[in-house]
Amino acid sequence: MRRSARFTFWLRALQVGALAIAVCFSLGATDAALRYTNLNHRLMCTCGCAEILGECNHVGCPNSTGELNELRTGIENGLGDQQILDTFVAKYGAVVLAAPTGHGFDLVAWIAPFAVFAAALLGTILLVRRWSVGKTLAVAQADTSAMDSAERERREQIRRDTGDGGF
Repeated sequence: MRRSARFTFWLRALQVGALAIAVCFSLGATDAALRYTNLNHRLMCTCGCAEILGECNHVGCPNSTGELNELRTGIENGLGDQQILDTFVAKYGAVVLAAPTGHGFDLVAWIAPFAVFAAALLGTILLVRRWSVGKTLAVAQADTSAMDSAERERREQIRRDTGDGGF
């Protein structure tokens, strides 16, 4: 019985230690610099360069500096990530988001490419199967008795040359 109590104690101590480590790592995830980097990679620069806001590096960009300052201000004011993104969308439109949202019509932007690929793949498979079935039936229905001797000799030569039994 004594051994069981020790085992339970050490198991609980291990669980508490794992929880403490998890809490420490999750607290680091709310660091302002990490949030800033995360958010500026989720936004697009609005100058028309088609770059991620945090990576817009063309000389003399009229918009990126101001937008990055707005982002810093939002983080310093204690706004949540979604509130900051909503603020940018309200000011610049949905084009400021680097990825479409996961609801509403934007969901089509995520689903459509995969659905088109799957439909094209299915169509290709069905088409190839239809072509191969037609050829297989035509070859299977070929009547060798109706062939003249020259045609039979030619087929036999092909079988010998290819070694796979021919048609």
